[in-house]
Amino acid sequence: MRALRYHGPSDLRVDPDVPAPVCGPGQVKIKPAFVGICGSDLHEYSTPTFIPKPGEPHPLTKESWPVVVGHEFSGTVVEIGASTAQLPYASGLKVGDAVAVQPTICCWDGCQPCREAHINSCEHGGFVGLSGWGGGMSDEVCIDGRFVFKLPAGIGLEVGALVEPLAVAWHAVDQFPFSRHRDGDDTIAALVMGAGPIGLGVIQCLKARGVKTIIVVEVAKRRQDFALEFGATHLINPLEEDVVKRTRQICHGNGADVAFDCAGVPASVKSAVLAVRHKGTVVNVAIWEKEVPINPNWLVFGEKVYKAVLSYLPQDFEGVIEALAEGRLKPAGMITSKIAVDRVVEDGFTPLINEKDKHVKILVDMSR
Repeated sequence: MRALRYHGPSDLRVDPDVPAPVCGPGQVKIKPAFVGICGSDLHEYSTPTFIPKPGEPHPLTKESWPVVVGHEFSGTVVEIGASTAQLPYASGLKVGDAVAVQPTICCWDGCQPCREAHINSCEHGGFVGLSGWGGGMSDEVCIDGRFVFKLPAGIGLEVGALVEPLAVAWHAVDQFPFSRHRDGDDTIAALVMGAGPIGLGVIQCLKARGVKTIIVVEVAKRRQDFALEFGATHLINPLEEDVVKRTRQICHGNGADVAFDCAGVPASVKSAVLAVRHKGTVVNVAIWEKEVPINPNWLVFGEKVYKAVLSYLPQDFEGVIEALAEGRLKPAGMITSKIAVDRVVEDGFTPLINEKDKHVKILVDMSR
């Protein structure tokens, strides 16, 4: 079969004769339809972290490069393995169904996080499309039936490819205790640092949860426009305004109830912590490449909470898909381009690296 595989730093190739996967018990074989290009794909392209190097195979997949890439994808069911129908989410699946995929690789019971159902923090974990076991940029891929989610009627495969990045945002937003908020979700003020793809997802998920005040901090004009399109009620350009001062003005002097740091730059940490109210919460969504300075007193004197999130759990995919079905999430506008698999570098990676402010999500159309 045809598959786009990573052969080493800056070396992606469409290989025409990759062996097709065999659908085993508990698995679902899927024909990928659309695959999103993620920021982690761009990082891995030049500096592999999740992609296992030759001689250092992944502990669960036992694979090292070349590996198939693509972890944000939708597709169509072409085969269902034995016993798969007994698994959560897979019951009722049939050949021809449109599905979204959770690309989690975990050990299930070999580490404490997995034994406590925190499979997103598996000590041996990885991702389909990065760590082995195939990926979305191929003609076929076999996925654990516990991670295959049927798309509702009316939700197309293009939007289905957005479920994975939206699940990252949903998981982050779900860390704030909405149910314990003093006056209900519609009185919450949320601050979002950065309006890249994940930041825009957080904005949409906040809106889907009924949050009425969504303050977004972003420098780039095009991303500011996207933020407004997806639900931001206030914009702050940190080059022109003091983030903390302006946030407090918007929030009647109190600060935001919660801040989501999707920017991943040192200045965003301090701004987020100082801009939330007494007893406020800061949720770190960004992945950091370097250590950054933080003064614990920023938290101490307001008894504020700083917490981190990582990827997603199956219930986050459920939440996103339910919100899509109900029309509370309308993310189609995130798709800024669709390209062919043999043009991934030229039409996908290069624009996202050199013109990132012009794009949110570029999809690879596997039918081309």
